[in-house]
Amino acid sequence: MSAWHDTRVLVTGATGFVGAHLVRRLASLGARVHAISRRPPATAEHGEHWHAADLSDAAATADLVARTSPEVVFHLAGEVTGVREPHVVAPTLAGNLAAAVNLMTALTGTPVRSVVLAGSVEEPRDGLAPSSPYAAAKAAATGYARMFHALWQVPVSVLRVAMVYGPGQADTAKLVPYVTLSLLRGQEPELTSGTRMVTWVYVEDVVDAFVLAGASGAAAGHVLDVGTAEPVSIRDTVELLARVVGGVARPRFGAVTARPLDRTQRSDLGPAELVLGWRPVTGLEDGLRHTVAWYAKHL
Repeated sequence: MSAWHDTRVLVTGATGFVGAHLVRRLASLGARVHAISRRPPATAEHGEHWHAADLSDAAATADLVARTSPEVVFHLAGEVTGVREPHVVAPTLAGNLAAAVNLMTALTGTPVRSVVLAGSVEEPRDGLAPSSPYAAAKAAATGYARMFHALWQVPVSVLRVAMVYGPGQADTAKLVPYVTLSLLRGQEPELTSGTRMVTWVYVEDVVDAFVLAGASGAAAGHVLDVGTAEPVSIRDTVELLARVVGGVARPRFGAVTARPLDRTQRSDLGPAELVLGWRPVTGLEDGLRHTVAWYAKHL
């Protein structure tokens, strides 16, 4: 019998890309999944229980925790955007920092045995300034998570997730689905120069890491990178995608201006391997082949 059998699990952001994959995995392991979204679907696909909640509302968050009494919490909800404009500061602050703080506050003093927050590879390292409002909010949430663990023993860990890709990503403005769908349709995707180095990680590998972190009390208090060992340039990633897709359409590099403060992404996999026994198992080419096959089937 699975160690997750009959475990009460709360998954926020459950309609998102990683959240949907995680809900499906947890349900297959026998967990009792309470799935949270601002706009839940009309029906449950995997036996999960859906709740509508705005986690930037502290009272609503406290009520949600009281009603579900979770043993394990995965917090993936957030306002995900790479936009570098002042108007996104307030929504990213509410969606990524206030929501995380409200959730951790509500969980403080409860019997919850594991809380796993989705951090980001975009969080600044080495004293650098955050590259975007999103990066600033995620970095602040990580800081609060460490505080909640140190001061009030909330068993929280943070997984700083790299650039996730794979089947079923609904946001087709993201690089991999955008390029994949363009090429499958015989269109030329318009891109930056492609020189930026990005750390990719396949969605099922990410789900593996979350499941391990949720199951293990050893993860509490840790901030762990979930990515791959070496970054790959956007140009090389797109060229590989083009070879996988085939066809005559070619990407147009240099057609789009790069965003300010875009930096090379890196993940240190040592801590996640030490604490969780986790390493990614899906190579980029294999992952892209699975991804292209899914989008080709669902065109």
